[in-house]
Amino acid sequence: GGLKLSLLRMRLGEPDASGRARPEPIPGSDYVIGVDSVIAAIGQVPDDSLYAGVDGLHTGRGGTLIVDPESWATSRPGVFAGGDLVSGAATAVQAVAAGRGAAFAIHRYLQGEPQLAPVRPFNLQKVKGRQELLAEEFAGVERKGRHHAERTRVQDRIRSFEEVEGSLDPDLAVAEARRCLECGCNAAHDCRLREVASELGLDADLFPTFRQFRPVDRSHPFIDIDPNRCITCGQCVRACKEVQGIGALAMRYRVATAGAAPGLLDTRCESCGQCLTVCPTGAITARGEVPPAREVNTVCPYCGTGCELVLGARGDRVVGARPNLEHTTSRGRLCVKGRFGWHYVNDPERLKMPLVRKNGRLEESTWDEALQLIKEAFSRYRGPEVGVFGSPKTTNEEIYLTSKFARVVMGTNNVAQVAHLCHANTVRGLIPVLGSGAMTVPVWQIRDASCLLVIGCNPSEAHPIVAAEIRSAVASGARLIIANPRAIPLGQLPHLRLALRPGTDVALLMGMAKVILEDGLHDAEFIANRTTNFEAFAASLREFTLDEAAQVTGVPVESIREAAHAYAQNKPAIICWSMGITQHSHGHANVWALAHLAMMTGNIGRPASGIAPLRGHNNVQGATDMGCTPPWYPGYQFCPGYELYPRLGEFASSREKFEKGWGYPLPDWSGLSTVKQFHTRAKGWGPPEKWDLDPQIKCWYIIGADLANSIAQSAGVRRRLEEAEFVVVQDIFLTDTARFAHVVLPAACFAEKDGTFTATDRRVQLVRKVVNPPGQARADWDILCLLARTLGYRGFDFTHPAQIMDEIASLVPIYAGISHRRLETEELRWPVLAPGHPGTPVLHVGEFIRLGKAEFWPLRYTPSPDLPGEEYPLTMTTGRMLQHFHHVISRHVPGLNALAPGDFVEIHPADAAALGISDGDTVRVTSRHGSVVTTARVSDRVIAGVVFKPIHFSEQATNLLTSAEVIDPVGTTPNTKVVPVRVERVAVCAGEES
Repeated sequence: GGLKLSLLRMRLGEPDASGRARPEPIPGSDYVIGVDSVIAAIGQVPDDSLYAGVDGLHTGRGGTLIVDPESWATSRPGVFAGGDLVSGAATAVQAVAAGRGAAFAIHRYLQGEPQLAPVRPFNLQKVKGRQELLAEEFAGVERKGRHHAERTRVQDRIRSFEEVEGSLDPDLAVAEARRCLECGCNAAHDCRLREVASELGLDADLFPTFRQFRPVDRSHPFIDIDPNRCITCGQCVRACKEVQGIGALAMRYRVATAGAAPGLLDTRCESCGQCLTVCPTGAITARGEVPPAREVNTVCPYCGTGCELVLGARGDRVVGARPNLEHTTSRGRLCVKGRFGWHYVNDPERLKMPLVRKNGRLEESTWDEALQLIKEAFSRYRGPEVGVFGSPKTTNEEIYLTSKFARVVMGTNNVAQVAHLCHANTVRGLIPVLGSGAMTVPVWQIRDASCLLVIGCNPSEAHPIVAAEIRSAVASGARLIIANPRAIPLGQLPHLRLALRPGTDVALLMGMAKVILEDGLHDAEFIANRTTNFEAFAASLREFTLDEAAQVTGVPVESIREAAHAYAQNKPAIICWSMGITQHSHGHANVWALAHLAMMTGNIGRPASGIAPLRGHNNVQGATDMGCTPPWYPGYQFCPGYELYPRLGEFASSREKFEKGWGYPLPDWSGLSTVKQFHTRAKGWGPPEKWDLDPQIKCWYIIGADLANSIAQSAGVRRRLEEAEFVVVQDIFLTDTARFAHVVLPAACFAEKDGTFTATDRRVQLVRKVVNPPGQARADWDILCLLARTLGYRGFDFTHPAQIMDEIASLVPIYAGISHRRLETEELRWPVLAPGHPGTPVLHVGEFIRLGKAEFWPLRYTPSPDLPGEEYPLTMTTGRMLQHFHHVISRHVPGLNALAPGDFVEIHPADAAALGISDGDTVRVTSRHGSVVTTARVSDRVIAGVVFKPIHFSEQATNLLTSAEVIDPVGTTPNTKVVPVRVERVAVCAGEES
């Protein structure tokens, strides 16, 4: 051969002090052989020159190619890979096997076959209905112990390298396979008891013990409890009480008959699944889940908390979810939606093909035909004639492209998303006060607070992991103040409840601020050094009395005083709020009042001290960051017409910057928000002379938003959609909005694409692809790029979301140091000002971003313009339930529907008695704008004069009742928390309304 290889023989030397012999060279035993080639087995590195510079191929940390482990497909369509280029250095046998798998994948691809046939779940349950089996039926089955392979004696192990334990010989292997293993539960693939038994060589219990069989509890739609498999370790009870803070489980019976109890549906159980996460046996299991072939870390698609999921998949089906124990936000916890709400990914009703309206009906079509129709329509409509809606369910990269597409391709600033329906008042209210409209501390710091003011929100049902942190804080001695017209589950903790009337938050907060100021509880040093305009704010409080606050709110003076002292004297303190604060005609003033409480007590800019507006959707924070809203481009850089705050002069208008960055001229006129695109009578945001003008929008491009149900006074929204000349809807299901479309494009959901979400506490996290989209569905970023290129525009030639994030970083200062590569290993919260910047866990430390000093604004209580009266004597308020999110994805999860099957209206017992209504009656709820028939739920959770209705059931759409005629003048958010209604009992005969 052309190469020479030197070899050296080795032998065992003398034993050392520990008795272990080590290898040593044999002198004179070296020799040289000639060879043709040498394959290095140590330190082997893949040769990446084969694919260096090839667009669309994504690599991991070690430079290896990233492929789908089931189909061998790379990130570039039509390219497959296997072997060392994927796995890193491996054996020749592994390389051959990988090459064989990639070859078969290529063959399937060329033949047009599915990349992987669906995997049929293996049924690990030996028998069903075990309670029907009798012990006598197994009288002839001999119970045998485990068969063990021969082991090396201990005294021989320290003197040789022989295997300590050999393998079973053929006879023993057959005998072991034939004996009854007594393990048939559906947790067999993840049974820690079995692992320990195998490790220690333990057998089945051979001692005669009385065991009374107890029936398996299958009453819960997701969780089975088999008390016969319980080993009384108590981990489920402790996890429920100590980790979740619920305490729904307890131990009952004694010794051999012990087990967890009672049935889950008979308790305060929140169905979070924490018990089955910690159960080491098959006593508590997730029904129907099968062992995954692979697991991928990603982010929950429901609320804005930002919990991390570990999704399990087999082929192109998600088969399970579990929490990530190492995640600093969720800390190994999930709510019922995060743990079990993934089933919608596999729903057969998912959109799989483009739909085109023909002869009045939507019919399946091709991408080519759909794109051609859109190209023709989008070429006709431009600028003010077009409205574009993004989705907070999509990734940052996709919402950024939505903003760019609207302004570059469609030439419109009419770009919006549902933030205008929820937290626009938070962002627009906080920017002139603090310089930023986001949560100032990480979620995990809530548990370190000494006082928590929870106002206008229900974290237990809308943000369950935040509620768990609040429970942890209270368990550690923190004071809890709850201000809400409706009792919330957190009220089961020691707390001070302020049961105020809906819409009177400003009066309550002004009363608290007045007490803090008059009793000398304010932080004079903080106010002097870090704020401005305090005197104007203080002056606005002087003429407002505590008696007036009590009369307006219905909260006694002493309770207001106690709340003020508790908040000001227990530092650090955090204020949590959500849409009970923002969805008002004066929502921005509510936000000002909350920010001013934090500022006047110095409870901001410090760890575990600040404000926590809890964002609703998984990426509504990111959607706002990415400029999918008329006032600003990505990064809160203002568009023309919105230079509202003199102290933000350097951010007055960034139009020229983005024209340069995007390479096209951008519109120089003010755009319309969500509500104002559909309701011309909405009074609020924008120049007053335009309030009554018809926006003249003829064409809408709607991505991932069911506007027909989401916007207040939805009957008017549906009418506008029906009258529109051209509507394109891009979604994962055929929503009520999609039924008005001329073209429907099938999109991928969170589990079917890569990208990032930004949580409510500003943490940016990677979303990772787990499975392929169904049929011909495509990721939203891919569709946007395809449309832009079809229309002839440059700057949309991305092949992976990581490239889009790089462009975001180049134009958005608060994201300047964020990249997918950094997010693989780092926890980053914006602002991240440079590639080496560590991020900003706590905002406003030292100085307030943008402003330097925070600014106080005068406050004034203004009653809601839409109050109850003789015709509509009750006030309806709205909100979420634990088991659902809005009215689309969670409604496609059968188990969640089983837990919360239908709509209702909650009414106080006194009001129900006066109206002759009993619990469970069919009732009609009527407002000035519409009427729905639903079920009465008589409960003292609401105060007298108030009714509550959830937002999840489009069959009885709550927004048919709400008003869009009066909106907040700053955030344009409709007043959906104060809706005058009347409730009447409906006579029902033979199942029909009479």
